[in-house]
Amino acid sequence: MPAPDPAPIAQPIAFIGGGNMASAILGGLLRQGLPVSQVEVVEPFEPARERLARDWGVQAQATAGDALRRAGLVVWAVKPQTFQEAARAVAPFVTAALHLSVAAGIRSDSIARWTGTQRIVRSMPNTPALVGRGMTALCARGAAVTAADRALVEQVLAPTGATLWVDAEAQLDAVTALSGSGPAYVFYFIEAMARAGVEMGLPQDKALQLAIGTFGGASELARSAGEPPQVLRERVTSKGGTTYAALTAMQEAGVAEAFIRAMHAAQRRAVELGDEFGAA
Repeated sequence: MPAPDPAPIAQPIAFIGGGNMASAILGGLLRQGLPVSQVEVVEPFEPARERLARDWGVQAQATAGDALRRAGLVVWAVKPQTFQEAARAVAPFVTAALHLSVAAGIRSDSIARWTGTQRIVRSMPNTPALVGRGMTALCARGAAVTAADRALVEQVLAPTGATLWVDAEAQLDAVTALSGSGPAYVFYFIEAMARAGVEMGLPQDKALQLAIGTFGGASELARSAGEPPQVLRERVTSKGGTTYAALTAMQEAGVAEAFIRAMHAAQRRAVELGDEFGAA
């Protein structure tokens, strides 16, 4: 029996910023039946406004205005370095709304100070949201965010993939390093695997197809198997075999340790973004 269609979102939604992540969320909602008339977008860059009009029929505005007052939810999809400037222009129109930020690093203390509200949910999505396979971590700012607010955020993000609530806002910096930046790590390994395939005699297109298919299949197996990745890895690693040879070479090269150091570097940078662009 098919799952019932989700209840329609009753309140207008405003997007501050109309780039890739805003388009992923907005596109998913429109495909599920959200009327264009319930959407407001503020996007200062004309090419992005033209793309929104072409792809979704949304007439974005270059600057904030009174139309934002009707929004029950404001989605902040701006770069960390432009958040404060955008908030200064938008805040007078949206003090009664729930605020959902997808900006990396910018803490809810800063958002509250800039917007004048405590009803804030911070999130860290990732780019597979563009194809409905994203992973988004969420953190609510205290008791000001109600159960109904949480449910609305989950409903708005549902078309982009899975969501996961974390208990402490500081954990979002680790989320940024793990899943926010994570797709780039996967692409990096896909590139390396495909390059190795070419060096070993495979055509480029077939090497790339094999690498992508292997990552996709292994990820699905890890998701559905109900066993730790270590167990799955050991199950396909026979001592003295080809997989054993490959993993031994990686261990001798310190691949796992280098990978972990890299993720710590990403976490530190997420903290720095909050310090750098959220202090004022």
